Amino acid sequence: MQIFEGQLRFGIQAGQQNTDFSSYLATWKKAEDLGLDWASCFDHFMPIFSEPEGPCFEAQTLLAAMAAHTSRIRCGVIVTGVTYRHPAVLANMAGTIDHISGGRLELGMGAAWFELEHEQYGIPFPPFRVRAEMLREACLILKSMWTNKRTTFEGKHYRVKDALCEPKPVQSRSIPLWIGGMGERRTLRVVAEVADGWNTFLMPEEEYRHKLGVLADHCKDFNRDPSEIRKQIGVSVILGETETEAEDRVKERASTTGIDEDLLRGRFMATTPERCADALRSFREMGVHDFLMLARPPADERTMELFATQVAPTLRD
Repeated sequence: MQIFEGQLRFGIQAGQQNTDFSSYLATWKKAEDLGLDWASCFDHFMPIFSEPEGPCFEAQTLLAAMAAHTSRIRCGVIVTGVTYRHPAVLANMAGTIDHISGGRLELGMGAAWFELEHEQYGIPFPPFRVRAEMLREACLILKSMWTNKRTTFEGKHYRVKDALCEPKPVQSRSIPLWIGGMGERRTLRVVAEVADGWNTFLMPEEEYRHKLGVLADHCKDFNRDPSEIRKQIGVSVILGETETEAEDRVKERASTTGIDEDLLRGRFMATTPERCADALRSFREMGVHDFLMLARPPADERTMELFATQVAPTLRD
């Protein structure tokens, strides 16, 4: 499946932690008003890279609400942990959200990683090799249930028999299926076999180029053209019109979040829109078509505005 072939898209990856519903909804509406193409939440039950005792909304139910309160922006979860929901149940949840959104859903899947959630909730957390096997089987079930009248699947980890998923998604071909991760032996192989898109985080150019080569090698085994798989990267950025403003905004975010300034500088690219676009241009040239800025609460509206009004147009040009 070709997803918006050749079209550059820009959006936000808005993890729904340490916030309330109205504030989170305002972030999505701001993204839509700015003309961004995409908004997604993450799939966690407690905050990550933060104090885990804070509030965190459940992903799929929140996504349904966001879909109902927006009208144009593409809606997603980057990415759904495979261990958290049976794929046949998830297929129906995603189909429902696709109808709520009027056909704007793009679902991301991943092997799950946050062990604390599994410990607290009593969810089995097998080794990564097993979770990668589960990911592959789950994706095969999802794609079958979205496109076939009934699905029968006998796998190592999942089994369904004559399973229905009605109504089918609004989107005529199917819901675009993303896989997030960067594991070369297993994750990228699943991407090559079943994914419509591959999501990962910004990394050094040579490392990303190497990952593309690994993905291309896996694609050969499945007779796939790697260019058929859409590429998406998440970018942690704090923007200012000048370097001085960007640095001031790092200090401001440190004071409002309680995160150490040096830690923020290590996690975020604090710079101007021009330099941000320069840093992303080589990834565009390597075939990346989706750029998502991290928009974890509290919302950084200034960065969203500069990302939408200056970074995006520069890269599109």
